[in-house]
Amino acid sequence: MSHASNSESNSNNNEARTTLAVPNPEVIVKPRPRHFTAEYKQRILHAAEACSRGERGALLRREGLYSSHITNWRRQRADGEAQGLTPQKRGRKSDPQAAEIAQLKRENENLKIQLQRAETIIDVQKKLSRLLGLTADESNGAP
Repeated sequence: MSHASNSESNSNNNEARTTLAVPNPEVIVKPRPRHFTAEYKQRILHAAEACSRGERGALLRREGLYSSHITNWRRQRADGEAQGLTPQKRGRKSDPQAAEIAQLKRENENLKIQLQRAETIIDVQKKLSRLLGLTADESNGAP
């Protein structure tokens, strides 16, 4: 009897494993960081400074902000009025010489191509001259 109940529990375990293996079709939305404009930050800072302590909490809840936002924005404002509140560009900083280097590389490649064409033309002219039996003196037009 215990053998029969073991086989039933094994089949139940197999069924449970197959139902767990099915992926969830629901798409999970990843939270994205919010970006605030300088005007918005300035407006909120002015509103927060005009509020009393209790009203400041209501302002933060209404706008969906944290007190750390206000603290950071005040620090940014102290660093520079408009410059401190504008978001900084992320990623690699552009190299001022990179554009010039890229332009010089393109120019170098074009010159290499022109040189190759000129060498090919000269080689063809030499071969044609040999074929026609012309010498350098005859080709210059000397009598």
